[in-house]
Amino acid sequence: MRPQLVSRILIVEDDETRCAWFRARLAGRELDVTCDVPTAIAWLGEREYEAILLDHDLADEHYFSDAHDDERTGYAVASWLAAHPDSQRDAMIVIHSLNYTGAQRMLDALQAAGRDAEHVPFHYLQTGLRL
Repeated sequence: MRPQLVSRILIVEDDETRCAWFRARLAGRELDVTCDVPTAIAWLGEREYEAILLDHDLADEHYFSDAHDDERTGYAVASWLAAHPDSQRDAMIVIHSLNYTGAQRMLDALQAAGRDAEHVPFHYLQTGLRL
């Protein structure tokens, strides 16, 4: 008898309350949770994911800032996915950021690269996560 494969999900998020919600909601799945961009990108290169859940603002200084910090936000992860179109091809990509401007930039980069991605703000995701 073959063991059942556990699906793996990448969560890029800095808010521990949200991380706790994801852990409870996705119990039984293997979760990789980080707010560190280099770690997320390394995992994307090494592992296969069923879903990738991305936040934009990953540090306190990103909140309420109008300046782009593309190398330390979820945008860097989205940009990496856009630049590597054969990686994570079958993964569902959901941007759950409440930073609408940052989320739109991420979505634009992913869609321009032919990725099927969507923006579902976290408060809506809580009632309709399709996993």
